This record gives sequence, C-alpha cells and structure tokens, in this order.
Amino acid sequence: MKGEGDARHLTTAEVARRLDIKPETVYAYVSRGLLTKLPASGRRGSLFREDEVAKLARGRRHRERSTMDDIATTISAIEDDQLYYRGRNVADLLATHPVESVAGLLWTGELDSAPAEFNAPAAILRTTRAAVGALGESARLTDRMRVAVTVASASDQLRFDLSPQGVLRTARIILAVEADCLGPHHDSGTLAERLGPALTEHVLPAGLLDSTLTLLADHGLAISTMAARVAASARVHPYGVVSAGLGAMDSQYHGAASTVAYRFLADAMADPLGAASERLRLGGGLPGFGHLIYQTTDPRAELLLTILRSLPDAAPALEAIDTITDHLGAPHTAVPNIDLALAVLMHTYRMRPDAGEAIFALARTIGWIAHTLEEYAERPMRFRPNHAPVP
Repeated sequence: MKGEGDARHLTTAEVARRLDIKPETVYAYVSRGLLTKLPASGRRGSLFREDEVAKLARGRRHRERSTMDDIATTISAIEDDQLYYRGRNVADLLATHPVESVAGLLWTGELDSAPAEFNAPAAILRTTRAAVGALGESARLTDRMRVAVTVASASDQLRFDLSPQGVLRTARIILAVEADCLGPHHDSGTLAERLGPALTEHVLPAGLLDSTLTLLADHGLAISTMAARVAASARVHPYGVVSAGLGAMDSQYHGAASTVAYRFLADAMADPLGAASERLRLGGGLPGFGHLIYQTTDPRAELLLTILRSLPDAAPALEAIDTITDHLGAPHTAVPNIDLALAVLMHTYRMRPDAGEAIFALARTIGWIAHTLEEYAERPMRFRPNHAPVP
C-alpha cells in the first residue's frame, strides 16, 4: 500500500510474509532498531517502509542467519505508543494492582489480588548484608545489588531448580535481597516500602514508587533483557540470568541513562535554555528526551509525569522541562522519556543521583524473570549462528 510521499509502505502482516517471520518478531525488530514503525493514518496497526524491509531482507540473505532474529515474546508489547503487559495496558494496572501482583501477571499470566510479600531466608539475608556492607558507603546502589545477587546465589543450594515453581521461589528471593541490601534493613513490607528508605530520607506518597516500579518492569527485548535471555538459553540458573541483565544494564546507553538525565535536569532547573543549548552545542542530544521506539510519546513518562504534576515539590523540575519543550516544539526528539521522568522523581524527593538506576534494576528484574521462564520453554542454546560449530 502507498504511504506518505513516494515511498511504498507495508503492513505488519506483509512484512512478516516478506521476511518469513512471525508478526511478533516484526516488533522485536522494531525494539532492536532494525525496523522503523510508522503510524497507520486512519486505521489500526502500523506501517513499515518497503525499502527498509527490503534492505533488511538482503542483509539477512548475505549473512549467516542467527536464531536471535526469530525471538518473540508475549510478555509485553508496544502498540500505538501504548505499553501492554500480557495484553493489559500498563496504565490500567497502576491504580489497581501493586507491583507484586504485576510481577505475578508477567510471570504466570495471572493477577493476584492479594500477593504475598517477597522474602528471602534469614541465612541468605545475613550473608548478603555482610558482603554488601564490606563495599563501603561509596559503592553505587546497583553495585550493591550485583554483589547481593551473586552472594545470594552462592548461598542458595536450590538455585539449580529450573522448574517453574523453582524459578518463582528464586525470583522472590532475588527481589528481596536486591531491595533489602541497599539501605536500612527491612525484612518485611512491599518492595516499594523496602526500597524507598535507601533512596531518600523523605517520605514518598503512597503508591508513587510502586507505580514507578510497575512502569519499568518490562519493555520488550531491550539489551539487558536480551542478555538475560541468552543466559537463560544456556540454562543458567535465575541468579545468573539476573546477573547477566544487571551487567548489560550498567551502561550509559541503558541503565545509567536516568543518572545522565538527573545531572542534566539539575543544570536545566537553574537555566533551562542555557542547559539545553550547551548540550545541543556539544552534539550529544538532550538527555531524557526522545525514544527509539515511541513515535509521539513515551507512555511510561507520561503516566509518571502526570502523577508528579499533582505534587507541589515537583514544580521546579517540571517547569524546566516545560520551558525546554515549549521552545523546541514537538518533534520526536523533544518528547520526555522515562529517564527524564525518573530524574524529576529523584529531584522532587532529593534522592541519590543513582537512585533511578536502582529503581530501574529492581523493576526490570521482574521482567528478566518473566523472560527466563519464557526462554526455559524454548530449546536450549538456540542463540548462535546456524552454521557455528557446537563444542
């Protein structure tokens, strides 16, 4: 079918037939930046440039085809700039279910209206706290989480139980030690209640941090999720899978993006246009603005910023953002993303500069576990070029 200008555009189904892949894999290509999704004016669905699809097809024919090209997931989906978990719009989950229930939805497909607390055995908690305590006060929060997950793994003799029930047991332990190792010891309570005191001395409004964790729990086949799935494909136990995700997340382009946005926002609150001008002059783009996948708005940022706009203390940070967006207009690159929304949250409650990374890591652990369960159902060791020798 014809799209804008002279370019021919294809529907999702047409792209799937052209590339001989599943429709779900088309959106996996979008999440990895291999295809650009365009809105379909006046109709439901998405369009793709035929010349871009043809180029991708030629590239696939001229290289050894990796089975990573065929990965698809039913855990989350992005359609028309909306994020869905197991077919449920994430916006509908915020006010109705705690993140522990959302974790159950991502892991099993079922929402539990009264989920149990996520706890770890006392012996594992003692060991992880001792190890994390040895790092000293200068250690970043995500450094503490990596150590906690590794030490908990070495302390758990049942870590090799890869059955669905075994994975769920391990998942609850991992999330508990991640939350409990960061600051004041809280052996009980929700994940948000245990995480909050490690991030700030201020009291957070009920539900704010919980909603933020829900918004970040999964986002398709992001790079850290792909790292987790590769590990799971080798039948690495869940501790190792989460460690792989945490390692891939430790990057300026991924997990650390909220810290970069936090520092930019600090400058912008003092001089919005001056801070933006300096960043543009250096050619690096504006931290916290724009997104590879979303065309008009990042729904996660929109939802979190809407909550923050009701809080008076968020006004200075929001005014800085509004000043920048008002002057830049409305191109895709001027749309705030979830990293900038996290930065607003951090400034509003005087959180640590690396608080956003810790929130992201704890939340995304939930998604990595969901992908672990999904990957364990596939044939093992599938992520290698078809013609590569198997040792």
